[in-house]
Amino acid sequence: MPTFLSVLTLACALAGSINAQLVNLGSALPFAVLGGSAVTNAGPTVLVGSLGVSPGSSITGSRTVVDGTVHAADAVASQAQLDVTTAYNDAASRRATPLVGDLGGRTLEPGAYSFTSSAFLTGTLFLDAQGNPDSVWVFQTGSTLITASTSTVAVINGGVACNVFWQVGSSATLGTGTTFVGNILALQSITVRTGATNNGGLYARKGAVTLDNNAITHQLCP
Repeated sequence: MPTFLSVLTLACALAGSINAQLVNLGSALPFAVLGGSAVTNAGPTVLVGSLGVSPGSSITGSRTVVDGTVHAADAVASQAQLDVTTAYNDAASRRATPLVGDLGGRTLEPGAYSFTSSAFLTGTLFLDAQGNPDSVWVFQTGSTLITASTSTVAVINGGVACNVFWQVGSSATLGTGTTFVGNILALQSITVRTGATNNGGLYARKGAVTLDNNAITHQLCP
């Protein structure tokens, strides 16, 4: 007969895989960066995908936009922000396995995971798709998402970056030299420090997206 502890362990494992369906980004999908109030390029940056801002209109600084277009407070950016709000609320509503402590040094199977307050990453987080290219990860943070310098998120065993989503209750900061993976849906702002790279979209609903020198973000999802 299973013990209470073994049943509890099994329930927690199953919770991680509940509600792990893809989060629909809608018309926001082609955007590498979408800000709410502004997008600031504090140094030369590279964006693979479209660049937009709404309801604000300020896009400043030196940037190279590859395979995308620029939308400042136009109908395209406005609709994309509406779709980001829908995606944000969807991600936030998922039933998820609670996590505590640093994400660094962990290997997580597909599923939905949550932090009641801030989420931190120091070192490397492995996302193990277990051979399934349709695997999805959804991370919910009640407050901030912060990575230390040179931290890494790596999708392994057949997974794809397009299927990783970070719902952030306030603001996200990718530290200097971070190699990150996933679509960040932040209620407020997103800051990408010098030399950091993200494979996925950066979506700030209300605040600014700030990209420091040599920051790179790719939105390569179909």
